[in-house]
Amino acid sequence: MPLTRKRAHNSPPSPSARIKQKAKPTLAQELYRKLHQEIVTMELHPGAPISETELAADFGVSRTPIREALLRLAREDLVEVVPKSGTFVSRIPVSNLPEALIARRALENMTAKAAAKFAARSQILELHVFLERQQEFADLNDMEGFHLADESFHKQIAIVGRLPGLWTFAQQVKLQMDRFRRLTLPEPGRMYMALEEHRAIAAAIEAGEPDHASLEMDRHLTGLQLHIKKVVQSHPDFFIVDTDLDDLVSI
Repeated sequence: MPLTRKRAHNSPPSPSARIKQKAKPTLAQELYRKLHQEIVTMELHPGAPISETELAADFGVSRTPIREALLRLAREDLVEVVPKSGTFVSRIPVSNLPEALIARRALENMTAKAAAKFAARSQILELHVFLERQQEFADLNDMEGFHLADESFHKQIAIVGRLPGLWTFAQQVKLQMDRFRRLTLPEPGRMYMALEEHRAIAAAIEAGEPDHASLEMDRHLTGLQLHIKKVVQSHPDFFIVDTDLDDLVSI
């Protein structure tokens, strides 16, 4: 019988062991992911009530995993528990939007700059594939498909720039912004405008012009700020107006 070396006490598990140890998601985790997606994609509108009883019936589970999922969403400010009233999808705080944009601009201006320095020809072609997908979704007026292709484009830039961790950071600060962005896409011409901005970013990366790529990314992200007042006024029930709308464009 072949001998196998025992793992020393306190030594890390082997890669294969780590793979085997990966547990299936719990019910609470699955419910969290499902509700998180429905909230961020605006399938569940801000202010909409969330019934634990209905969720338990819909998913065939007890209330315990539902409460765990809702608690996690509450920590992310995606749901709000109002004593004696119930649980609701959180409205979007307007003051959070420019803050998220500032953070995202700082992170993604750097990824665009780095991508222009390091991009290989094959990676440039991948960026163009994402642009083609966005064109297809815009032509079909498929807003969710466009949004996902948009996200893939920005993620790919971070990968090309060898800074994928910055995209991870950006994901953490832009939850409320993602909800807001979905409200901008129905605006006439908005998807095509975003696509042209993406093409300008890709062209600067392809040309190997780091400062230009950073500038085009900054223009693209700053442009979102100009839509805040209009979108808030179009969907007043979706927002908490906790700052002066006229001051936002100057940030």
